[in-house]
Amino acid sequence: MSSTAAALGRMRAGDAAERFLGEAGFDRAPWLAVIFVAGILAWFALPHPWQWGLAMAAGVGVALGALAVWPLASRADETRANLRLAVIACGLVFACGVAVIWARSALVGAEPIDRPMVATIDGLVLEREDQPAEGRLRLTLAMRAASGEAAHKVRVNVPLDRFTGGRIPARLGEGAVVRLRARLMPPAHPMLPGSYDFARAAWFQGLAATGTVIGPVTVLSPAPPSGGIASLQRAIAEHVRARVPGSPGAIAAAFASGDRGGITEADAAAMRDAGLTHLLSISGLHVSAVIAAAYFAVMRLLALLPAIALRVRLPVVAAAGGALAGIGYTLLTGAEVPTIRSCVAALLVLGALALGRDALSMRMLALAAGFVLLLWPESAIGPSFQMSFTAVVALIALSNASPVRAFLAPREESWLARLGRNAVMLFVTGVVIELALMPIVLYHFHRAGMYGAIANVVAIPLVTFIAMPLIALGFLADTVGAGAPVWWVVEQALAALLWLAHRTAGLAGAVRLMPQMSGLVAALFSAGGLWLALWSGRARLAGLVPIALGTVLAAAAPVPDVLIAGDGRQVGITVPGPDGQRRLLALRDSRSSYTQGNLMELAGVAAEPLPLADWPGARCSSAFCTVRLERGGREWVLLLGRGRDRVEWRDLVAACAEADIVVSERFLPRACRPRWLKADRRHLERSGGLALDLAAGRITSVADSQGEHGWWRVPEQGDVGEYRPRRRGRAEAGLGGG
Repeated sequence: MSSTAAALGRMRAGDAAERFLGEAGFDRAPWLAVIFVAGILAWFALPHPWQWGLAMAAGVGVALGALAVWPLASRADETRANLRLAVIACGLVFACGVAVIWARSALVGAEPIDRPMVATIDGLVLEREDQPAEGRLRLTLAMRAASGEAAHKVRVNVPLDRFTGGRIPARLGEGAVVRLRARLMPPAHPMLPGSYDFARAAWFQGLAATGTVIGPVTVLSPAPPSGGIASLQRAIAEHVRARVPGSPGAIAAAFASGDRGGITEADAAAMRDAGLTHLLSISGLHVSAVIAAAYFAVMRLLALLPAIALRVRLPVVAAAGGALAGIGYTLLTGAEVPTIRSCVAALLVLGALALGRDALSMRMLALAAGFVLLLWPESAIGPSFQMSFTAVVALIALSNASPVRAFLAPREESWLARLGRNAVMLFVTGVVIELALMPIVLYHFHRAGMYGAIANVVAIPLVTFIAMPLIALGFLADTVGAGAPVWWVVEQALAALLWLAHRTAGLAGAVRLMPQMSGLVAALFSAGGLWLALWSGRARLAGLVPIALGTVLAAAAPVPDVLIAGDGRQVGITVPGPDGQRRLLALRDSRSSYTQGNLMELAGVAAEPLPLADWPGARCSSAFCTVRLERGGREWVLLLGRGRDRVEWRDLVAACAEADIVVSERFLPRACRPRWLKADRRHLERSGGLALDLAAGRITSVADSQGEHGWWRVPEQGDVGEYRPRRRGRAEAGLGGG
């Protein structure tokens, strides 16, 4: 009886799935892009090569299993035609996703240099990036060290004071050969669990090292006179900054050429916290504005010429003009992945318009995503790709919703009422997109602007209908020397944008902090959001279930008690403050805003860190700090190294025995045995940064998420030198009990 009931249950489930897929129709197609992304993400999540191979085999096995269960030659099994097709397609596409990213990693991944070094190198300039806001120039070089080692691709920062008079030599651009002396480092691994993984990004960019120039730069062979697109891009940025001074000029240069090097850190932070960062990255909004302007301009101009309007299809010609404008703007602004995605999607929209088809559809977006992922599959794990496509998915899903179509349907009304409806729709669109993007922003950046929807109601029209058209008009007016008034208006418009950003970012509650969001929580939000967006009818409401579960898990996520950077020098401890808010205690005063920002974001703390030495619960000397914490119903004793002063060996070993956790940037003797964790240099070189949840007794390390991927390297096993201190008293070294 039980086997019969189980068989009937499977038949009913199969019937329901077949009926659901049959009714979904073309709504099924975009899921292939989602499955392809799932295969790519599975490769990143699985640590070992044998698991990557197993994942591919599983995908192919599922497809073959579907063929075995529902053979193509059997007419009786045609009742499962939709289900069979879905299972076969999903299995093969998933396996293809794993294979594509694995192949991409093997083809473009570059082994990092073995160790930090100072080298004199001769290099061919592959890319030049001006960063006047940072007072430096960034060069990507194909170089060979003077010692004759293998060729590498490296990226170095060149302070402008390395050039005579602070002026960059003429024809120092792509194609030039330079000689310089630089301090090179392997690409940095994440500082803490959840931090940005530059080593992974550098692997797919082919970078073997990064560094800073420490001597003069000599141009051995100048760049070719033609310059190319990169030279034109810099010329446009310099022209705009010369016409529009200060911060508005830096924003205008970003819109005109994609050059964001002139934007100050304060302005970038304000735009981020106000939810306006997307305006600085040349993507969908900018490309769509350029293509739409070109499309309607060509359409209107040709409509004025009856000889042409009566003989050709104007939408086709206008689409061709818009396509040329979009491709040119994409190339001019650097052809980054979000820009290419936007350009491809816009070209598909133009094609649909020319053919009289539905221009805004999920199928169009899935085609654009597939194009990008086949060429750059690693972009699937980055925030740029995820945010860009999520925003467009949310926009299409909203625009195709029946209530929205009814709200925007043409009707007899005054222009003021129509303007009001459009303003309401712009606000609703902003809210929906902000809600869709918030899990991604919190997962990658641990902070999100809460008032972005309100700020975008003003910022998007300001940029789309005022700033960008006026920038184009300014270039046109400059050809006859009449651009000054136009550039002045541009300056005022972008000054208003920056004022809005700073004002919004400064409001109470403008930023929501999320210390660490697990991959499981992010997956729940993504699955629920995609289910809501890609299906139609009541079935889509099932997507609310994983979203609700993800919200509960995110709210219940514990805040790390102790954060230990991979170098052992930076340690952050979260403690309750007098006002009930969490405070962050920092072992060292860091001059690096990047280091401090990482500690604050991953601790979920907005206030500036308090020096650990000033906290009443700590006892510090120049060598060590001893800290006592109450967590999980017990007392934890932490011994934290804060300097390189030597102490007497026996006292150090005795202090280790009294501590639960010992952290040090140097190698500690094997006789140093704390009760729970010894995070010295030997340990941290293999684990990377650590996040400790003391109440749960849980340790999360950077190495947990790395596996055997090419960008993660640990030292070879072997005995390393131990700590050999000179004699010094325990009290003097700060090793006594707290």
